[in-house]
Amino acid sequence: MINNFLKNFCLITFALIAPITLPAGGIQKSFNQNQFPSNTNEIILSSNTSLYSYPEVHSKELLVLDIGTNLSVLRNWKVSNSEIWVRVQLSSNQFLDDPNKITKGWIKM
Repeated sequence: MINNFLKNFCLITFALIAPITLPAGGIQKSFNQNQFPSNTNEIILSSNTSLYSYPEVHSKELLVLDIGTNLSVLRNWKVSNSEIWVRVQLSSNQFLDDPNKITKGWIKM
């Protein structure tokens, strides 16, 4: 009986104190500890451009991006000297937009 009480007491104590140090717990990190990328590249489209599922012209076209769309560059992919693809992410509000909305894809430069 005392052995079970001691086990339960330790378990409850751990369950109440341990989450404080977890990221979703009570302790917040300061903004100085977070490493934000300082070399983010953004582009603004000057013409209508297709967003593809992977870096190939015959791949599935996800959607057509309008002139003036803001895009964040995630990475580059060089197929040949004349063919360069860029993985991009559309600027969006994650809280207000549809969660199934396409936000990433490839465009040909």
